[in-house]
Amino acid sequence: MHTNRRDLLLAGACAASAALFSSVAARLRAEEPNPPPETTTIRIAKNPSICIAPQYVVSDLLNAEGFTNVVYVESDAGMEQTRAVARGDIDFTLHFSGPLLLEIDRGASITVLAGIHVGCFELFAKKGIRSVADLKGRTVGQQGLGSSPHVFISAMATLVGLDPAKDIEWVTSASVKPIELFAEGKIDAFLGFPPEPQRLRAQNIGHVIVNSALDRPWSQYFCCMLAGNREFVRKNPVATKRMVRAMLRATDLCVSEPALVAQRMVDRGFTARRDYAVQTLADVPYNRWRDYDPEDTIRFYALRLREARMLKSNPAKIIADAVDWRFLNEVRRELGS
Repeated sequence: MHTNRRDLLLAGACAASAALFSSVAARLRAEEPNPPPETTTIRIAKNPSICIAPQYVVSDLLNAEGFTNVVYVESDAGMEQTRAVARGDIDFTLHFSGPLLLEIDRGASITVLAGIHVGCFELFAKKGIRSVADLKGRTVGQQGLGSSPHVFISAMATLVGLDPAKDIEWVTSASVKPIELFAEGKIDAFLGFPPEPQRLRAQNIGHVIVNSALDRPWSQYFCCMLAGNREFVRKNPVATKRMVRAMLRATDLCVSEPALVAQRMVDRGFTARRDYAVQTLADVPYNRWRDYDPEDTIRFYALRLREARMLKSNPAKIIADAVDWRFLNEVRRELGS
């Protein structure tokens, strides 16, 4: 059978990816601290968003932390995932900060443990729309009230003086995804998460009016945070700390070895497009978890969503009820802050 240069390069990348993760896992096993985790099974979410790359390459690091059974549970990237964590169907996930707060406000049994990365969402608009303020009276696509795009755009609108409930015409379609409506010119704006922005840029569709990796204030706060089922965290503190440590090490790998992380995501079936994965790892700032305070993110989004009349609790109540930074602080000291 004929083997071309591309096949050889791909085979080499796969081998290098496997070797990297094997060596990291072996080193961690050699350093393994006591005591062992209270459980050897851990369930984490799998969804279409690829900005949560650390979650998709963390399994080897979790194995090294003593978890022999790492299970990925199919979910969406919005409300259902949050509710699955609250029910205990998923133990941990990386999830968008704003939507997490809405479910916590409604009493969801969730504990936020760490901020992971900044800047994964981008707001695209058609020609003639230059800012969020220009969305007044415009059609904006979203998957449903309380979905991640709805929450983030509502926060943006409130910050510039719009009433998201009255000033924006929300378009929800059960059969056609918002990105398809935008690509077909049927709506005026669309907020995308990787790999959607990568696709729109590749196809030269629309233009970006907010890039949360670059534009203040969004670039100053975590987009995705590590959250766990509250009862799991309470009962399994050793396992929880090991999960936090593995996820932050996986985040560091996204910075130090992006090409190999992208290949790993493809090899394990988390995404089909290596080029979009490579671009995502270049676009999203995975290097800021040591610098930013996750509690600032909770305060910021809680205030914005209260202003939008989407949240009843004040930031202090959410912080008191639903965050636990003990594990993050310990891991920061271990890994170097």
